[in-house]
Amino acid sequence: MEHMGWWSIVPPVLTIALALATKDVVLSLFLGILSGTLIASGGNLFAAVVLFSEKLVANLGDGWNMRIFLFCALLGALVGLMAKAGSSRAFGVWASEHVKTRKGTLLTTWAFGVLVFIDDYFNSLAVGTAMRPVCDRMKISRAKLAYILDSTAAPVCILAPVSTWVVTVMSYMRGAEGFDKLGVSELSLFVQAIPYNLYAIFAILMVLAITLTKRDFGPMLTAELRAHSEGKLYDTDTYGAVAGDMELTHGVAEGESKTTVRPLDMVLPMLLLVATAVAAFPVATWWAAAGSEGGPATFMAAMQSIPLRQAFVDSDASKALMLSIVVTLAISYPYMLARRLFTMRAAGEAFINGIKSMVPALIILSMAWTIGSVIKSAPTDGGMGLPKFVAELVQRSGMTGAFLPLGLFVISGLISFSTGTSWGTMAIMIPISLPISIAVAEAGGNPALLLPAVLAASGAVMGGAVLGDHASPISDTTILSSIGAGCPLLEHVTTQAPYALFVMFCAGIGHLVVGLSHSLWAGLASTAVVFVAGLVLLPRLMPGGGRDD
Repeated sequence: MEHMGWWSIVPPVLTIALALATKDVVLSLFLGILSGTLIASGGNLFAAVVLFSEKLVANLGDGWNMRIFLFCALLGALVGLMAKAGSSRAFGVWASEHVKTRKGTLLTTWAFGVLVFIDDYFNSLAVGTAMRPVCDRMKISRAKLAYILDSTAAPVCILAPVSTWVVTVMSYMRGAEGFDKLGVSELSLFVQAIPYNLYAIFAILMVLAITLTKRDFGPMLTAELRAHSEGKLYDTDTYGAVAGDMELTHGVAEGESKTTVRPLDMVLPMLLLVATAVAAFPVATWWAAAGSEGGPATFMAAMQSIPLRQAFVDSDASKALMLSIVVTLAISYPYMLARRLFTMRAAGEAFINGIKSMVPALIILSMAWTIGSVIKSAPTDGGMGLPKFVAELVQRSGMTGAFLPLGLFVISGLISFSTGTSWGTMAIMIPISLPISIAVAEAGGNPALLLPAVLAASGAVMGGAVLGDHASPISDTTILSSIGAGCPLLEHVTTQAPYALFVMFCAGIGHLVVGLSHSLWAGLASTAVVFVAGLVLLPRLMPGGGRDD
């Protein structure tokens, strides 16, 4: 048995419903995991509890997860050191003097998010750390910051030809049945599919459009008006506590100043973090290859035998990020001591407090990984097998070519939303979508439509995977974006949802048009028309959408 049928939807539905009802994310995740293990154990409570603990330990023991876990904890330590030194506040003061408007601050945050395209985790945490004090001074709600971080994380990474996502997606494409019929490389297929990824493209444009037109709507409008008029940046009464709130680590109170601290004291560690992360991606590949069985004997030999581009895309992102944060701390700590921004004792306290501030977020992240494992894994491994169940429904549906892109987009979105993982969704759906789209195109008797059909299907799957990841409260990117912004997780999910649903509707229309017309340009044009019309109409339907900054 590969899945639990309709029972497989119980854990994600229960988790999301409880989270919205109770505002307690940890409890909701706990009960969601327990419901899954209880179903997998045939109703045996003792066996379910044992399976729960085994799944949690297995996910924390996974090398990738543990390195991401430690990266988040050590990034909290770095932020704690910068806050104790007063560099975070100094940077905020400097930025507020040079970026005079809220619009300018939002555009700067958006630009940073687009430029930091290496990895979605790194994007959410690094850009959030740098821009949060600036946004706070401009009275921009934490929900808006979290939305920008989330919308420039996965949507940017899936569009960038060089990112941690590329090699994974290409491996799924290359391994799919019928790939050899296309006559293109996996990289060429990925690059050509980028314009068909309508959701990711318009999710990024949505941030820019809302910023330039000053038109928010729904819960985001409420959050922005509250922040602008009352100075209340987030709502813990309605949405619960902030996970990973680092404000307690701030060593310099508002209105207090340190004459020695400079904005550069925050800029340099952040630039170092980015630079070392970029360098660490190929280094991690070369290091792993050196001395491996059948591989180059030394690190220098690995550098000579593995081209830079290949080393970059083949890298283990978790190893690269872990290396970057360790190097950054190793250099930043003595730098701050030499600058006499704090004493060794104060630095030790700030380091520990920075990690402590991340504990709630790390708990949520660990449990999100665990419920994802329960939902995705097969019943023989103590899981629900939800992706297999949905994939089976897709194969039975008999979708025609005209509706195939739209159907794949919606189904991929549902899987990704339910499991909280875009990578897992693409791992299931790309091997399914390629042979289906090839078969449909061949049945049509027009060989010229073979590649466009595959590109349309691939773009729809990737867009749907990013959609679910973008909107799901159990997605690690959603969680990390709320951490980076210092925003309650449920406030981020609630305020972002109308924007994500609007872009989903626009992209859905585009995928439908692509399927009917076999034209990329018609799909892009129809999406753009609906997008512009929605931006004009929605603020009018929701009074109070206009605001002068």
